[in-house]
Amino acid sequence: MLEITTSIQNARVSVTIIRTKGEIDSSNYKIFQARAEETIAGGARYLLLDMKEVSYISSAGLRVIHTLFNKLRDLHKDATDDELRKETSAGAYKSPYLKIVHLAEQAKEVFELSGFDVYIEAYSDPQRAVESFQPPSG
Repeated sequence: MLEITTSIQNARVSVTIIRTKGEIDSSNYKIFQARAEETIAGGARYLLLDMKEVSYISSAGLRVIHTLFNKLRDLHKDATDDELRKETSAGAYKSPYLKIVHLAEQAKEVFELSGFDVYIEAYSDPQRAVESFQPPSG
């Protein structure tokens, strides 16, 4: 069974933390996606996915994370979006809007093998992760 809770922690920006417990796979990834998208629809613009109690994540779960990356990037779209896309494809851009904390060893391995670590930062310390979010410059 998949359990999902959310909380907000204020740092430099208001960070919504989505804590997930259980396995994320083809049987329940839609629940994970719906809950995260509801959170974004409710106004969340900076997400930290806390995977401390996720014992397994399948490719379906990784697709949800990729979808969230795209949704948040699109919400923050501005004149620099083309430049950000170039940086992402060149491996220089890490999302300032979506980060992950507490990836289990198996999930971390899949995360890295799939190339997600190229554009989404993963942390082991939740406080460092929250503090890493920055307000937009300009």
